[in-house]
Amino acid sequence: MAFSTAISGINAATADLGVISNNIANSSTTGFKASRAEFADVYATSLLGAGSNAIGKGVSLAGVTQEFGQGNITFTNNSLDLAINGNGFFQLSVEGAIEYTRAGNFQVDREGFLVSNQNSRLQGFQVDAGGDVTGQLGDIQIDTSLIDPNATASVSLTSNLDSREVSPGTGFGGAAAPFTEYDAFAATPTSPSPADFNATTSTTIYDSLGNPHVLSLYYVKTANANEWNVFSLIDGVSQNAGAPVTLNFASNGQFTAASLTDIPIAGWDPLNTDGSSTGALSPASFNVDLAQTTQFGTAFAVSSVVQDGFSAGQLRGLEIDESGVAFARYTNGESRALGQIALASFNNQNGLQPVGDTNWVETFSSGSPNVGEPGTSGLGVVQSAALEDSNVEITQELVDLIVAQRNFQANAQVIQAEDAITQTVINLR
Repeated sequence: MAFSTAISGINAATADLGVISNNIANSSTTGFKASRAEFADVYATSLLGAGSNAIGKGVSLAGVTQEFGQGNITFTNNSLDLAINGNGFFQLSVEGAIEYTRAGNFQVDREGFLVSNQNSRLQGFQVDAGGDVTGQLGDIQIDTSLIDPNATASVSLTSNLDSREVSPGTGFGGAAAPFTEYDAFAATPTSPSPADFNATTSTTIYDSLGNPHVLSLYYVKTANANEWNVFSLIDGVSQNAGAPVTLNFASNGQFTAASLTDIPIAGWDPLNTDGSSTGALSPASFNVDLAQTTQFGTAFAVSSVVQDGFSAGQLRGLEIDESGVAFARYTNGESRALGQIALASFNNQNGLQPVGDTNWVETFSSGSPNVGEPGTSGLGVVQSAALEDSNVEITQELVDLIVAQRNFQANAQVIQAEDAITQTVINLR
């Protein structure tokens, strides 16, 4: 009878309405992917197969397929909001089990782990002690402890000395030993006067405890052509027993082959502002590289000073680049990689099983995940301070809703017509 056929049509229309309603309800859900109901006709068959004049027995729900098209990306002010632009899924650890999602609204829990709204931990590649990304997967954790200080081990300057300068004569004791030693912490403090040198520059260096100190270099032109003495003071105290390093330039303004280009600082005792020891490693030593110094007929200028020391620092902020590397920024100006977000792709992403919370799990149909770095192997890139919107098209869903409603009404009309026919048969005399 047509009753069962119409009922199958009503059930199919009801399922379609359910799928469409779910799409509409999640139109504003971050990372949600729209679904569509797919149907198949039903035929009654026997052992010998269906006859050539067989009439169908209705319709069945063949499956509900999710559409994994890219959703629009909305930018936010939270650097922990992440969107995937392209293929791939974030990996989440849910009590040890791995789930996959496109919803990137992450936050930091009290232990410093990057987690979803359901406290599932974001997975990524770990980093070693040197900050290099390894191939080991694990929870991404933000280290909120102080970053250890680093004592200055090298200083490099790029500068030009004015070839037109003349010797100040008795600067720093003259052109030969004994040179004057200055000490800002002596009973009677001493310091260079402007008449003692031709040029000077200073930079901040750090001891093993991260205390800042001022390294000052004083350039003194000698009576010899193309020759300069460079004296070094730290916190106003002469280094190397007051002895300079002599620089010799050729007629082209570059160093001669035999000239020294480094100032080795040895036996430095880091001092506090009152002249007492800081308690840092003492004696300390480092090297000042002057290899990029020239002597041209233009004013003295320092274009670059680079030193590798820094003080202790507190976590100031977090940045994530498009390759998924999470960088921590510290108050001392340093930054360090904390991990790299891993993305996963599947040969058959439609085979993934939705488990709620906008998450999926792998199945036999989806195949095993292909895990890699963002931007490689066909995986998309990560956009920080952004979220991927649902890919539901409301206009299309509303049109589909009308169609499903009409299908329901039409099948209900079939039942009404079959009822009328049955009543007519019953009323036959």
